[in-house]
Amino acid sequence: MGEFTMPSLGADMDEGTLVEWLVEPGAPIRRGDPVAVVETAKSTIEVECFESGTMGRPLVEPGTTVPVGTPLALIETAAGTRGKAGRARKPRKEPQGPPAPERTRPAEPAEPVRTREPVASEAPGHGHVEAGPLIRHLAEEGGVDLAALRGSGPGGRVTRADIERAAAAAPTARAPTAQAPRARVTPLARRRAAELGVDLSSVAGTGKDAAIRAEDVTRAASGHAGVPSPPPRTTAAVRASRPSEDQAPAMRRAIARLMSRANRDVPHYYLSTTVDMAVAMDWLHDHNRRSPISERLLPAALLLKAAALAAHEVPELNGFWTDDRFTAGEGVHLGVAVSLRGGGLIAPVLRGADTLEVPALMSALKDLVSRARTGRLRGSEVSGATLTVTNLGDQGVETVFGVVHPPQVALVGFGRVVDRPWAVDGLLGVRPVVTVTLSADHRATDGAVGARYLTAVDRLLQNPEKL
Repeated sequence: MGEFTMPSLGADMDEGTLVEWLVEPGAPIRRGDPVAVVETAKSTIEVECFESGTMGRPLVEPGTTVPVGTPLALIETAAGTRGKAGRARKPRKEPQGPPAPERTRPAEPAEPVRTREPVASEAPGHGHVEAGPLIRHLAEEGGVDLAALRGSGPGGRVTRADIERAAAAAPTARAPTAQAPRARVTPLARRRAAELGVDLSSVAGTGKDAAIRAEDVTRAASGHAGVPSPPPRTTAAVRASRPSEDQAPAMRRAIARLMSRANRDVPHYYLSTTVDMAVAMDWLHDHNRRSPISERLLPAALLLKAAALAAHEVPELNGFWTDDRFTAGEGVHLGVAVSLRGGGLIAPVLRGADTLEVPALMSALKDLVSRARTGRLRGSEVSGATLTVTNLGDQGVETVFGVVHPPQVALVGFGRVVDRPWAVDGLLGVRPVVTVTLSADHRATDGAVGARYLTAVDRLLQNPEKL
């Protein structure tokens, strides 16, 4: 039996609020599946499970704020399930030797056991707590009467196979639902639908496997006559749906704590250089002329790829300062600073950015930015960055010096690509240029290492076809 705990989704996170469970007790889950929605001071994030098994009993109700590391639910792992099943099968194998004595011997002393078995047959959902919710859910979906079933499992328990056989044997009873199978609905979505009077059969789900989530219900409610479009203001889910209104003060406090600690504890040094972007912009314009609109690139894609490849070349800036020493990152995972519509920022992670082709990186960037601004990020996408990049070029800023996000040791800044007088081979002309800056932790590196990094970025941008 494992525990699903409140994760740490950033160096500045001390606690989180459970907004919504995405799976019900008894449902099978696999490693990497989103299990819950958690609200932090900065964003609302889907949190994945890190082991496979069966969703067990929730320990925390939605709307509850708990410290990082607090158990939220129990997860019955595959190993634990096999062990329990193995113990349950042993009594069934023992009668194969002397069947008659095995049946007669327990008649008197085992009377309490016999009283439990009829209960399991008459009300199978109460006979096995761990699988009960899933069995009842499957029976409800299939229109199966549990009280009429005789279970084939240990002790007369009703199994999933029993439900499937019973449902298949009664096709006429299931005809209406067979034409329109019910979609998965999260518990919070069911409650929200009841509150807003929304028919779940008319809601299109956007969760995993088209599961209907609370925000889908809220979105559908806006199109129902007589139903107010805003959700109730009494739950944590409200804050998740309107981060710009409710989360902004908490986000500013979280950013203030992290930046204050970074400026206090990290001895920064700063470098900058100006990069001629003429070759890169010519390549970009040529690529976009030959590509459909959906596949066109922004200068940010080239800048991020150059930053990632340079970090691969200069690994001293790609990693973490912990326990008074530097630890190189395993791979180049760029944290990309994204400004949120209601104020504040978050830095979702582009994993393996140095290995992505530029079009794939552009696509991943657009997806991350979109989901960051709508509160749809996953836990694995907000932690583990080895280097952060901030690009304020689209805001008109020409130069940005950022603050290192500990335990990282560097932050790269890109400004706006602007036309400037520029001398090439002794001739003065007007060229597009960009200012690239580096903020770095002096405990891990010095200016010579930072200079090597900026030189690598410049060289890479002069050969955009190789990015």
